[in-house]
Amino acid sequence: MVQLSVEQLQHALRKRKNIRNIAVIAHVDHGKTTLTDSLLARAGVIASSQAGDKRATDTLKYEQEKGITIKSTAISLYYNLEDKDVEQLGSEGTGFLINLVDSPGHVDFSPEVTAALRVVDGAMVVVDCVSGVSVQTETVLRQALSERIKPVLMMNKLDRAVFEKALTAEEIYCTLRDVVGSVNALIGIYCEDDSPMGDLMMDPAKGNVSFGSGLHGWGFNLKQFARLYSSKFGIKEERLMRRLWGEHYFSPASRQWSKQPGEGRVRGFNHFVLDPLLKVLRAATAGEKDQTSELLSKLGYTLSASDLESEGKEFMRKAMKLWLPAADAMLDMIVTHLPSPVTAQAYRTELLYEGPLDDEAAVAMKECDPNGPLMMYVAKMIPAAEKGRFYAVGRVFSGTVSPGQKVRIMGPDYVPNAVKKRDLYVKNVPRTVLMMGGQVQSVDNAPCGNIIGLVGVDRYLQKTGTITTFEEAHNLKVMRFSVSPVMRVAVDVVHPQDLPKLVEGLRRLNKAEPLVQCTSEEGQHIVAGAGELHLDICLKDLEEEYAGVPIKRSEPVVKFCETVIQESDRVCLAKSSNKLNRVFMTAEPLPDGLSEEIENGELSLDMKERSSHLVDVYDFDPKESRKIWCFGPNNSGPNMLVDATQGVDTTVIRDAMCAGFQWATEEGVLCGETMRGVKFRLRDAMIHPDPAHRGGGQIIPTSRRALLASVMTASPALLEPVYLAETQCPVSVMGNVMSVLSRRRGVMVEQIHHAGAPLCTIKAHLPVHEAFGFSEELKSQTSGQAFPQCIFDHWQVMPGDPLTPGTKAGDVVAAVRQRKGLVVSLPRLDSLLDTL
Repeated sequence: MVQLSVEQLQHALRKRKNIRNIAVIAHVDHGKTTLTDSLLARAGVIASSQAGDKRATDTLKYEQEKGITIKSTAISLYYNLEDKDVEQLGSEGTGFLINLVDSPGHVDFSPEVTAALRVVDGAMVVVDCVSGVSVQTETVLRQALSERIKPVLMMNKLDRAVFEKALTAEEIYCTLRDVVGSVNALIGIYCEDDSPMGDLMMDPAKGNVSFGSGLHGWGFNLKQFARLYSSKFGIKEERLMRRLWGEHYFSPASRQWSKQPGEGRVRGFNHFVLDPLLKVLRAATAGEKDQTSELLSKLGYTLSASDLESEGKEFMRKAMKLWLPAADAMLDMIVTHLPSPVTAQAYRTELLYEGPLDDEAAVAMKECDPNGPLMMYVAKMIPAAEKGRFYAVGRVFSGTVSPGQKVRIMGPDYVPNAVKKRDLYVKNVPRTVLMMGGQVQSVDNAPCGNIIGLVGVDRYLQKTGTITTFEEAHNLKVMRFSVSPVMRVAVDVVHPQDLPKLVEGLRRLNKAEPLVQCTSEEGQHIVAGAGELHLDICLKDLEEEYAGVPIKRSEPVVKFCETVIQESDRVCLAKSSNKLNRVFMTAEPLPDGLSEEIENGELSLDMKERSSHLVDVYDFDPKESRKIWCFGPNNSGPNMLVDATQGVDTTVIRDAMCAGFQWATEEGVLCGETMRGVKFRLRDAMIHPDPAHRGGGQIIPTSRRALLASVMTASPALLEPVYLAETQCPVSVMGNVMSVLSRRRGVMVEQIHHAGAPLCTIKAHLPVHEAFGFSEELKSQTSGQAFPQCIFDHWQVMPGDPLTPGTKAGDVVAAVRQRKGLVVSLPRLDSLLDTL
């Protein structure tokens, strides 16, 4: 095995043009981790014979047991690539350091993918060439493109098309072409016009697409075959690559190429790539060792005596690995088609940095300057060997981080130039480490362009943050997740004396999981996650690792939201307790799509830009569009408070009104759930001139009552989260799938039949409230032939009037109020409204 010394590693960290930071992303079970094994074997981290079976980046015990990746795992790999193409890249020598992150494919763990994408510059998208592009492939590719991560494509499980599906060469080509087309369609949808990343379209003829089998450790791209045939035909590699894909046909009789099919003409890809591949595969699988040896010798390869002693699939694996090792095809794509930090940070900085793009920090980030001020983003906390401690893992974008260095640790709530400095700590960095899968390697310093772990910083950061040496630095932008923590459970200890350990365990769980929210409500400890599997894993971690005590859990419950569906039927008046102040409010629904824009941070912070956008797109009143006081809850939620008064000096009560608005939108009137999609308008106000009579103690509760009353008069409704459930199944059990969906209020939105296979994919909208046990019921009704994948899609109004007991929405409101310990009956309107 190759073991780099600390000196060699330190030297590799400094060659910024020879660094590649990449994530491996895909749908669940498409083969990311088995493919990663080939890269680890090529770097000497694991034995070549273990590649495909070891799943080395699944470092946790239950990842190995379940056979799926649950946590993102970072590992640094070093390769010495002696290749004429590498020398033309402008690189610094032939040694390349690849910081690789293997990410989960299950939708419940997609926050791990988001964290991985923040610290990398490129992504290898893995697609099962038989199953094709799935819902999670689309999700992770969209996330990658939104972060300006450049993709390459690896089509895995080609052996399934050959042996399991027994497809002909032309059918295999059509299958692969369709996958490339599907990926390009997604890139076309989600990629910005004139992308600074350049041409992102996948094309095997360019070399940014590879094919192979991760399980058996073989793979190839068209460059390898073009190199094999170029001298024979006297054609340049690049020109021959173009002929080995698409509508290019070869006549063996006349040895001529044509762009039209015809008698005696064979598609170039089939004749020069698939035919020799299928011959070797079938001969090796059938155990025909003499024939296999003869075929490989024609290609310039010789099987060793130990290889010839192998039998069955093992012999096939060794023969194919000798001829077409998967790592070579993937490394060629990664090094040639994915950017170095020097290239990528030039166009990624404007998306990542919150401050002005001409300040010292931003300039150093754009130039990837190791001598500039330190700018590092901590994307994830990884549990350390010392119980209760974490490695703060992130990307160094500029400067150099080293042990003993004095740094500014800025949490997400830090505001530059604020009078009171919140979420800021000035401390020394105790130690820097390189992540090596389940282990770490200490390094003396880490220049920009690298993924690094810091020891000791976890004391000051909750989940993520920015670390810098520049006093005027702004934060790097907080990550946006593609899923929401819509499923919640209450946890408690079995033995009362273990309560302090549970509280400490919840703190650690909250730190380790990017999306999980651990809160206390009405005396209960609540854990919120993305789905059933996500919660199961989190609670297992809580019990066995973070708290270390037996716990009991409630049945999962769903997070709902409150909204309104029409404008208030009256102007609602609320008087302060001293009767000297009055506020008049109304509520109405926000236009469709605006809530999502606010949540995703897509609404401009500049008042003029935002006002113009709201007027042009959502038909806002021009005056009101410039008088938006705040969004809520938490100053970023999908509700807004607007000053619609005329001739009233409301500046003196603005802060108190905003505080009341945040309180009201955090705990709605129906059942104490957060509000969503509500626009509140302050219509009028009568304010006492004496500041002593209009303080926060008078205005905050008054404004809250007015806000709640305006909701009650605007046809309140309950919003429920909805999954997009994608189920792949044989056509024969499609009826069973549809009946399970209909029993759970599921609505089918799309049905896709797979060409050349008796399979179909059913996409349906399924309320999260109805999704408990959905997977188990589906498997029992289809004898395990249907596999569902659920991803949060949108919010929808729950049927029924929440104010009327006995309706669907009314029953849910009553159940939530009872669970939260609220009075079961809703507050009466006259208890919130005042009269003149």
